Amino acid sequence: MIKQILNRLPRKPKSGDHREGGSSSSSSNASTSSRSGSTSNKYAHSGTTSVSGPNSTPNYGVNHGSKLNSDVNAKVNGNSLTSFEALPSFKDVPNSEKQNLCIKKLNLCCYVFDFTDPTKNLKEKDIKRQTLVELVDYIASANGKFSESVIQELVKMVSINLFRTFTSPPHENRALEAFDLEEDEPSMDPAWPHLQVVYELFLRFVASPETDAKLAKRYVDHSFVLKLLGLFDSDDHRERDYLKTVLHRIYGKFMVHRPFIRKAINHIFYHFIFETEKHNGIAELLEFLGSIINGFALPLKEEHKLFLVRVLIPLHKPKCVSLYHQQLSYCITQFVEKDCKLADTIIRGLLKYWPITNSSKEVMFLGELEEVLEATQPGEFQRCMVPLFRQVGRCLSSSHFQVAERALFLWNNDHISNLIKQNRHVLLPIIFPSLERNARNHWNQAVQSLTLNVRKIFSDIDPELFEECLLKFQEDEAQEKEMSLKRELTWKRLEEIAAKKASASNEAVLVSPRKAMGKPSG
Repeated sequence: MIKQILNRLPRKPKSGDHREGGSSSSSSNASTSSRSGSTSNKYAHSGTTSVSGPNSTPNYGVNHGSKLNSDVNAKVNGNSLTSFEALPSFKDVPNSEKQNLCIKKLNLCCYVFDFTDPTKNLKEKDIKRQTLVELVDYIASANGKFSESVIQELVKMVSINLFRTFTSPPHENRALEAFDLEEDEPSMDPAWPHLQVVYELFLRFVASPETDAKLAKRYVDHSFVLKLLGLFDSDDHRERDYLKTVLHRIYGKFMVHRPFIRKAINHIFYHFIFETEKHNGIAELLEFLGSIINGFALPLKEEHKLFLVRVLIPLHKPKCVSLYHQQLSYCITQFVEKDCKLADTIIRGLLKYWPITNSSKEVMFLGELEEVLEATQPGEFQRCMVPLFRQVGRCLSSSHFQVAERALFLWNNDHISNLIKQNRHVLLPIIFPSLERNARNHWNQAVQSLTLNVRKIFSDIDPELFEECLLKFQEDEAQEKEMSLKRELTWKRLEEIAAKKASASNEAVLVSPRKAMGKPSG
């Protein structure tokens, strides 16, 4: 009796039984049912998607324990990978099994190889790449909604392959000021042939009409978006270009994430502007934002105006602004075209960060200023024209011929020229001294020629005002000469008084060079 009862009790499985773990299809079904029963877990993006090394295997907190996973996981760390074999093609299985096969292929692609050694795991790398290409074709040609299991596995695979620690030196250790970043050779990630297919796969997935946004947002969540934005600091420009497109698709597909994406990008900019001034992806992020600004509804929200004031305008401050100035200027111009009343705020912001000793940066600012003024209405122009043309006058007087030349080019723009003509009674007295000194003394012939053309414009449209400004300039010049002469005579008198006192008390005294040279010897 007792023996019969003991026989009915479950026996401890043998090590040989446990090692095989059943067929791949049964293990896949088991893992799928386990995922569907605990979808709230969502394999926790934060802290679980990072890869500690090129051959390490992430722990997602969800047991995807198929035979393939356990065996290949062990082999990856041992660098043998004898069990890493290609799976059947999608065309070789019936439609009912394609999603299960897709999950298996996604699991196969979860293994990250070391691409720094081109001779290592060549067969396995080729199998993985071919599998990724098959997945791209499958996702692009799918004609049925993706199941939650497929979405979960796909996002997991993308996370494992893309979210990584960059191997380049940290920004704090780079002497960026020591060389020209534009002339520095771009860095190329050796893993890019695989990464590109992963990006293409995810791009097709997000853009696919078969992807249910309400279901996918559980996995493409805030943590995923943050890590995706972190990849914009990649040294490889090819990756940043793909990221820009992927982020744009996510922004369009998942409307619920839009405020969060804008806020997260703002934080990247704040960190760049006020802390490090080091980031590789500022140009790409601004290009992405340029398309968003273009779609802002009118009237503009207060959030968008604050973004202009707190982010876009201060982005003119860093030394490396030349790396992203074209995209920044486009964003700024978009705001003026959306709301012309912002022109005064933008122009005063440019004046706040106007460079003093960096001539090439000053030329860029003048180019951006022209674009902003081209979209500025007369009313807004009048609000800021006095401080603006004081700065333009300083640019006209610059000894750097490119700065003076670029400032004079403003008169070649018909809209700006008309704004200046309409307000010539205020503006000409401000810039006339710079024009007159250029015409007389500037060392560059092109600057002199352009200056004479501008002087002629004013003398033709309002000769009386021109003569008045010329007389005022001559009077000021005469007064300046008189003041200079008085100053020189005052110093001469003080030197004579000091010399008399010194001779009386036999003390040393500083004598001017002129007096020392004129004194007879011996």
